[in-house]
Amino acid sequence: MIDSNKDRNVNISIVLLRVFIGWHFLYEGVIKLFNPEWTSFGYLASAQGPLKPFFFLLINPSIIGWVDVLNMAALIIVGVTFTLGIFEKKGAIVAIGLLALYYLAHPPFPWLDQLNTEGNYWFVNKNLIELIACILIYNFPTGHYFGLNYFIKKNL
Repeated sequence: MIDSNKDRNVNISIVLLRVFIGWHFLYEGVIKLFNPEWTSFGYLASAQGPLKPFFFLLINPSIIGWVDVLNMAALIIVGVTFTLGIFEKKGAIVAIGLLALYYLAHPPFPWLDQLNTEGNYWFVNKNLIELIACILIYNFPTGHYFGLNYFIKKNL
């Protein structure tokens, strides 16, 4: 009985984590989508670290529009899959990739100036923490417990 309560509590905790991360991604994607002035140019132009040349390539005028669209689409896809609890493993892969790019664009290494950040970090920042949480969601999907996957399975 104790183990089933513990499992239930773990499932509820991961569901809450999944839904909250999903909401965060969905909100960020929708806000960017409906703001015609938004672009990732500033974030990419101030990139630092070992992948700085790669991020500078992305601000090319012929590419930046695609980068912006792909960023918004990825945010919305993760948001929908996590919030609704469907295809969450695929959503987690997209989230992990996107968060890894965010982390590598502005790595919180002590030898770099912290530009475009909300605080002062030392190796670990919010992007890395959220990336690790998405790895957890990938390994312990909860859509079958609470989400559209649950209702689909129940009706089949």
